[in-house]
Amino acid sequence: MEISHIEHIGIAVPSLDEAIPFYEKMLGLKCFAIEEVADQKVRTAFFKVGQTKIELLEGTAEDSAISKFIANNGGRGGIQHMAFAIQDGVAAALGELEEKGCRLIDKAPRKGAEGLNIAFLHPKSTVGTLIELCEDPNK
Repeated sequence: MEISHIEHIGIAVPSLDEAIPFYEKMLGLKCFAIEEVADQKVRTAFFKVGQTKIELLEGTAEDSAISKFIANNGGRGGIQHMAFAIQDGVAAALGELEEKGCRLIDKAPRKGAEGLNIAFLHPKSTVGTLIELCEDPNK
């Protein structure tokens, strides 16, 4: 598995409408995309900082992973996951990690925001951090 860079940092927020103005007005960043990923019950907003993106995530249903994360965090948001760009394919990386004993949330890649192929590793195998693996199928 070859990691090329941090693809993005995922930050759960109770409301994109409240969070986007902070990142734009206070930090001077520009939101370049807002997208809903219906099967994950989430709306996302993206900002670019150098080569890395910040992904704000708002749950669209009470049973979404993001809504549960916020509820478990006292109704506040926070860093929810770290995403790494994989050069040699997410499917191959999952196989390699599983062989090494890593617990997987996703056994196979699925579609995520921005059309990326994604998969998550379970925090119980990653020293407590939810890790997302990403690949751009167009590259």
